[in-house]
Amino acid sequence: MIALTIHHKTTYIYRRPVSLGPHRLMLRPRESRDLRLISSNVTVTPAAQVTWAQDVFGNAVATAAFQTMSDTLVIDSIAELELSAVAWPIFDVAASAIYYPFQYSADEWIDLGALTIQQYPDSAARSRDWAQAFVRGVPTDTLALLKDLSAGVATSILYQSREDEGTQSPVQTLDLGWGSCRDLAVLFVEAARGLGFGARIVSGYLYHPDATTTTPGDAGSTHAWAEIYVPGAGWITFDPTNRGVGGFNLIPVAVARDIRQAVPVAGSFVGMPDAFQGMSVEVLVTS
Repeated sequence: MIALTIHHKTTYIYRRPVSLGPHRLMLRPRESRDLRLISSNVTVTPAAQVTWAQDVFGNAVATAAFQTMSDTLVIDSIAELELSAVAWPIFDVAASAIYYPFQYSADEWIDLGALTIQQYPDSAARSRDWAQAFVRGVPTDTLALLKDLSAGVATSILYQSREDEGTQSPVQTLDLGWGSCRDLAVLFVEAARGLGFGARIVSGYLYHPDATTTTPGDAGSTHAWAEIYVPGAGWITFDPTNRGVGGFNLIPVAVARDIRQAVPVAGSFVGMPDAFQGMSVEVLVTS
């Protein structure tokens, strides 16, 4: 078990005061058997009315409503937690799912629903065909297939930090041959769905005790990865950016069908077209 503190600060700067619309915040770590949340505090400047709710996936979502105009917006989140996930987990896969292809039960298929359906246009089935190349035989070991697929993303796609908003489609990522952690995670999820798996995106933080940088994909940064549902084992974590299996160094904040549902901070403002000057994000994950 390791005790961690996560400090995540987002700052928006405007050239002149603007009216701030409601902002949706997903910053509270997601509690589980492997993650115990000790405290979580979100401070917003200028002062805002902050209300909390859970979305359809059970993620904690805060909404900040503002009453005053401002030329600066600062959202400062500090969370303390204990992480107890093991580095080399053993997955107790149900006998019916040890080999791929397998069939989910009727209830599992209904409950997984949209998590089995690809979310990005791909009329030529590029991502599905790309994933099919990792199926070494029929039948084939399910866990080995998923590990090969995750490693294949890291081998085929060059990781590159990307500051602009949005996510590349899987086809774009395959064509470009590079992408950020969220692009790699989306490619992996869509490829797995193309093979018939239930899959979801996870956003949160990455911790590595030996790293000192705050570059996305390294310690002390926001990060994106994936989870695949395998009967018996449940949701299995795969981090294609770092070729990781299991969540021993991952702190989830939100799970979602689509990465666009798990943005840490989202909102709007009303002002002159040139009012927005810039933003900065600082993340520090320490033990």
